[in-house]
Amino acid sequence: MKKLILFVFVSMLCFSSMAKEGMWVPTLLEKYTIEEMQQMGFRLSAEDVYSVNQNSLKDAVVIFGRGCTGEMISDKGLLLTNHHCGYSAIQSHSSVEQDYLSNGFWAMSQEEELANPGLTAKFLDRMEDVSDSVFAGTEQLEGDSLQAKLDYNIRRIQQQASEEGKYEAIVKPLYFGNQYFLYVYQVFTDVRLVGAPPSAIGKFGGDTDNWMWPRHTGDFSIFRVYANANNEPAPYSEDNVPYKPKNWLPISMNGVHPDDFMMLMGYPGTTQQYLPSQAVDMIINQSNPDRIKIRTAILDIFSKHMEQDPKVRIQYASKYASTSNSWKRWKGEIRGLNRLNAIMVKEAYEADFEVWYMQNDTLEEAYASVLPQFEQLYINLQPYEKANNYYQEIVFKGIDIFKLAENFPRNDKGWNRLDGEKQGLVRKALDQKMTDYFDDYDLGTDQELFTELLRLLRADLDQSFLPKEFTDLLAKYNDEKLIRKVYQKSVLADASKLKEIVAEFDSKAIDKLQKDPVIKLYNGLRQHYQQNIERVYQDIKSNIARVQKQYMKGIMAMEKNAQLYPDANFTMRVAYGKVEGYQPRDGVEYSHHTTLQGIMEKYQLGNPDYIEVEKLKTLYETADFGEYGEDGQMPVAYTASIHSTGGNSGSPAINAKGQLVGLNFDRCWEGTMSDIMFDPDQCRNIMVDIRYVLFIVDKFAGAGYLLDEMDLIRE
Repeated sequence: MKKLILFVFVSMLCFSSMAKEGMWVPTLLEKYTIEEMQQMGFRLSAEDVYSVNQNSLKDAVVIFGRGCTGEMISDKGLLLTNHHCGYSAIQSHSSVEQDYLSNGFWAMSQEEELANPGLTAKFLDRMEDVSDSVFAGTEQLEGDSLQAKLDYNIRRIQQQASEEGKYEAIVKPLYFGNQYFLYVYQVFTDVRLVGAPPSAIGKFGGDTDNWMWPRHTGDFSIFRVYANANNEPAPYSEDNVPYKPKNWLPISMNGVHPDDFMMLMGYPGTTQQYLPSQAVDMIINQSNPDRIKIRTAILDIFSKHMEQDPKVRIQYASKYASTSNSWKRWKGEIRGLNRLNAIMVKEAYEADFEVWYMQNDTLEEAYASVLPQFEQLYINLQPYEKANNYYQEIVFKGIDIFKLAENFPRNDKGWNRLDGEKQGLVRKALDQKMTDYFDDYDLGTDQELFTELLRLLRADLDQSFLPKEFTDLLAKYNDEKLIRKVYQKSVLADASKLKEIVAEFDSKAIDKLQKDPVIKLYNGLRQHYQQNIERVYQDIKSNIARVQKQYMKGIMAMEKNAQLYPDANFTMRVAYGKVEGYQPRDGVEYSHHTTLQGIMEKYQLGNPDYIEVEKLKTLYETADFGEYGEDGQMPVAYTASIHSTGGNSGSPAINAKGQLVGLNFDRCWEGTMSDIMFDPDQCRNIMVDIRYVLFIVDKFAGAGYLLDEMDLIRE
């Protein structure tokens, strides 16, 4: 049986290679993948993709904000990314009088573009392997001494590469610390909002369509990067001018078709392709089910109160969507991993690993302890993993009033060291946090979350993971008394009283708040977590990381002639595949693309996630698609077999000629296990067709002047 499973695994690896699994380091394309890419139809060279000697595609791709990708689409600094990536910036400019989220925003000149303090666009200047420099002087070290030396070497490399603040330099590990790369960025801080469609287009489908296909979301927004007169990064100033990038992407008007070569460049966040079987077992059978159970309880409470009160529906819409996002992904992940028999596949690979290291005494000495250590460490981790997930999901994320409690200091030591001006700034910041909190807070909803989730915490965790005061409290009071004696006695549940305290915030207020029943309960749970769970949990995870590094070293030695890509770590990667649909289950086959007709069909369903947009409907009914339509239809979105994950939001979809044809924004639900194991049959990324973007900008918004900046390729 193990031999059969191993054969299946090896076969799947080969097929996955054909299906273009992998997130590849751009500097290594020549070594590993460029030949295959060209065989698939790619017409550029590795040097065209990434170069430090000439302008290349990498110069047109940026880190947008804190966790997305963006791309330059004009020589005047025009930047394209997802609507959900630009959402907070759009929201920050919105008000009741000017609701840009609902109505969209379009600057009709550069003077109308809106500044966004804190928003950045980071351009990769260069990347290089600095493993030798990081490992210098560490040969005889281990444990804390080894880590201290590594940290010292990394700081020195980063400091030298930053050139006294001219660049942002960061060293990141690859292959679990068996290799290190330096990344040097030029960071622009004057990034202005140019345009965004209304949410009924930019977020069309909402939670209903999240992770799903067919998809019809116009998930894009447009910004502009500004620089000083020397084309260098500079703080916001009216004197700044549009940045002229080293490179920008030409835009193809010719669309996409089945089997077309397709490439993503961007900054994928996190993948875990090399986990041992015990880790995958824990994800499938403990971690994901626990988190799903908790979030199901939360979503049920949200739904109940949102259905009863339109105000609550608005207040909790964003919370529901963010809670549901991972909840839905975790479910898909379990389904996909089970479908692939992931645990058995991993066990078979580990059996092969064992056979490999037993070939000679040197290998056996280095690797014989790896798999047994994994076995014991994951047994040790199980109860702490459960406790950690329950505290994270319930205490730190699930109950709003606890999240509010986290904002207040636990003693006055730090407060007393602040001067009067800084104390005033703290009061102002707290007041703003209170305002933001109560804008999206409903007493009845959070009270039910408070009782239901605390009961769940008490019921599902071993008593050793809970403070005695907490268990005594829940044993003493039923839900009604728990609300009356704790929640309703808290000043945190009363906006007016809390704002009075914040207005006069001082040492006495800090002391008074520590006696508040909710803050006292929260602090007790938080302290117990830190002292009895977090430390042990992190110690075990550190030991797992140490063994994982050795395991990865062994895999790299065993597979020395194979193409092994490092897990994603929010550094620039290249992924590629082809345009294609898929079969999610027996008897169902999905096309590779959707059209505006599908939006009109969804309008008829009456789902609140499918809000009708009158002008879009008129454009459809009159077939006023301009040059953006194809065969009498208006293309909207499409899928491809490209390995992607979080962070790839906003990544440019690039065709065989190096032209922009789409904008990545999601994955299909059936393939969400791709962070752990890629399935060539089911893993599909979802992209908005660039023609739909241009159609909305031109025909819908009337901002066609923006297209004059772009290089539109029509042949």
